[in-house]
Amino acid sequence: MTVPTLDLKGTYFDFGYAHGHAFRRPIRAYAEERVALAGGSAWTGRELSRGEVLALADACLLHHREYAPDLVTELEGMAAATGLSLAELIVVGGFTDFIDTVAAANGARGVLETKAVDDCTAFLVPGSRMADGVAAFGQTWDMHEGSTENIVLLRGRPQNAPDFLTFTTAGALAMIGMNEAGVSVGINNLMSADGRPGVTWPFAVREMLKAEDLAGALAALQRAPLAGGHNYLVMDATGAAANVEAMPTHSHVAYLAEDALVHTNHNLHESTRALERPREPESQADSEARLADAERLLDRHDLSIEALQEVTAHTANICHRGEAPRFVGTCGAVVTRPASRELWAVGGRPSEGSYERFTLERTPT
Repeated sequence: MTVPTLDLKGTYFDFGYAHGHAFRRPIRAYAEERVALAGGSAWTGRELSRGEVLALADACLLHHREYAPDLVTELEGMAAATGLSLAELIVVGGFTDFIDTVAAANGARGVLETKAVDDCTAFLVPGSRMADGVAAFGQTWDMHEGSTENIVLLRGRPQNAPDFLTFTTAGALAMIGMNEAGVSVGINNLMSADGRPGVTWPFAVREMLKAEDLAGALAALQRAPLAGGHNYLVMDATGAAANVEAMPTHSHVAYLAEDALVHTNHNLHESTRALERPREPESQADSEARLADAERLLDRHDLSIEALQEVTAHTANICHRGEAPRFVGTCGAVVTRPASRELWAVGGRPSEGSYERFTLERTPT
């Protein structure tokens, strides 16, 4: 499918209002669905009323205001366009972090096993592995297959930060993106046992996309009091890159060296594994298989952008078709080359679709 684009201009409130106006119906549907799921035992090990769920989201909102007040203003614009509360929108965009918050509030640390919906495969590739010598990033984005129709590429032109492109879904401020300075950010979901009221991952990604280089992006992530666990992959225009397994109370940073750095949905470092909720055996095996496949496919020194796109389309394990009962499949993918400010995106399974190329040029000052 062609990835629809939405240009965001003006103030942060204008950004949110335009986003909410364009996707009012799916955002409202997401809110109803995700608030209900967050209160169900299948996801978090406990049953909560709608009021209890939204009270926890309100507690998270306080941390979002302190961390990125301009992005909360953007959320206020979305609220005005959709008729939803800010608490509901925190759940809409940050659901996979928010359920870590709910689970931990139940005292579930270390014992809860959930049905993970997190089949993304991501990688950082150094220039030494690329035929043209230029480092690149890529990842699939996997979710319930119905989410595919709500994908959008936001092109934002903020007044006090670099322009950005972000591949996301209705109601989420960002998922995977790149800014005009060449900073790229990707993500994988992790399942933390140390969730708490805090900042959800779309806010962290957008704040990182305000940075001019890798150090700035990592600093933006480090100062976030995170609500749940996510893995962040970051690369700047020089090819410097890092993978961060970021749990609410501890993070581990691995810097890109001479080999491709691959991550799926299970923690790799012992310090963060200690904070991970147990995964279903089938989910763990799937994550390990995708990791092994991607590492094998990227173990070359003649890689091209097209080859990276082919990795995301590899159907043995990486590119999924949804199956009952979860129907979680590959809903899209992104490849970026930060040095040239190029981003390629595909909606739906990359094995069945074609990537589109998008670019960002530095705005003259």
